[in-house]
Amino acid sequence: MKLLPSRTAIHALLAVATAALAALLLRMPAADVGAAVVGMLALGVVWAAIDFWWTRRAWHAAPLQWTRTLPDAFALGVQRTIDGTLVNSGTRRWRIAFFDHADPDLDPQGLPVTADLHANAQAQLRYTVQPRRRGRVVFEPADVRVSSLGRSLELQWRIGEQQTRPVFPNFASVSRYAWLATDRRLADIGIKTQVQRGEGTDFKQLAEYRPGDSIRHIDWKATLKQSRPIVRQFQDERDQCVIFLIDCGRRMRADEGVHSGSHFDEALNATMLLAHVALKDGDEVGALTFGTAPEHKRAFAPRKGLATLSALTAVLHDIQPEATHSDYLIAARDLMRVHSKRALIVLLTNFRDEDAPELDAALKLLRSRHLVLLASLRERVLREMTEQPLKESRHAVEVAGAHLFAQARGDAFRRLAERDALMVDAEPERLAVELVNRYHTAKRAGLL
Repeated sequence: MKLLPSRTAIHALLAVATAALAALLLRMPAADVGAAVVGMLALGVVWAAIDFWWTRRAWHAAPLQWTRTLPDAFALGVQRTIDGTLVNSGTRRWRIAFFDHADPDLDPQGLPVTADLHANAQAQLRYTVQPRRRGRVVFEPADVRVSSLGRSLELQWRIGEQQTRPVFPNFASVSRYAWLATDRRLADIGIKTQVQRGEGTDFKQLAEYRPGDSIRHIDWKATLKQSRPIVRQFQDERDQCVIFLIDCGRRMRADEGVHSGSHFDEALNATMLLAHVALKDGDEVGALTFGTAPEHKRAFAPRKGLATLSALTAVLHDIQPEATHSDYLIAARDLMRVHSKRALIVLLTNFRDEDAPELDAALKLLRSRHLVLLASLRERVLREMTEQPLKESRHAVEVAGAHLFAQARGDAFRRLAERDALMVDAEPERLAVELVNRYHTAKRAGLL
């Protein structure tokens, strides 16, 4: 409990001081003025002591109760409303100022709250949060400051319980994909439409021939039996494996000031979308991180089923990129050691042209057994610099430098591709869509 003077008490002290100063200016005896001030202060102290005892007794007889209603988890950059109930079960009316100690990484808005809480009543309090960082966030007990019953003091108590919740990557892209896939409108977010019926590598079913079907897929035995053209339909091959190799080094700490977070946050968002797509297509999904201290590395063994997405999120949601160098070759060796079955390896990083020699050696090692999709995030600021108007001479230098940097980076990146050219070089907000398109390309081409 904290004890503070109320505004009423402060105003009373100012009034006494003002009266004493006025009396001295009117040439009243200083001794008489001093005695009057001491007497008034003594009365004030006695009243404050009585008021404190009275208020403290009333509080302990029926303290206020604070209960929050929290979601099971938060999503990075997604604003949520926190509702809570403040209950007064006593017979006293309280004038309060309330502040809930939400984690600073949640950027709470709408606090503190002031209210009059009547006897045997409750108040519904509400404020908003918007997570700025993944991981676990803590809600500490709240502070409630009440005016004493005699209005001479303010007493501050901690009420409520400590609660923790995880902050997951933003699932907006996953939920939107699921909704658009149901509505067959994936092109709205840039994902290429499905191929014609009959394409693919695995047999799916027999169906009646329709204009546009390939005559190569006509099943003549079924056609003769049904007395109408019947074709064999195929689907993309299932029961394959997708493993995400995620860079957690210093390059992934790049943050361009958007609500979705750093490049690493965007890489996790893209990972979750592609994992959802692969699991829905019947493939198994796993993950391995690199570029962090050994004790911070995460590994997720490949598994199937839509429940896998929740398990993968639980493993990766709180990992943070570190200010360390990412060793691609060690990461490739670690993956080769723990996973021998041929898989599609999705390597997520932030590439620079000086990384080419080391990354090339790692890719050659991975490609000796696996199919590799190299995905790199490209800074948005680089494009913005090349597109800026040339209003001053320094702008010409900046534009030329940006073009030179982009060309050197692009040339080095393209040299890393093999004949299948499975690579993505995209700005953060486009990464998820490009990864899904490349995944579909690999599946339909039977590259695995």
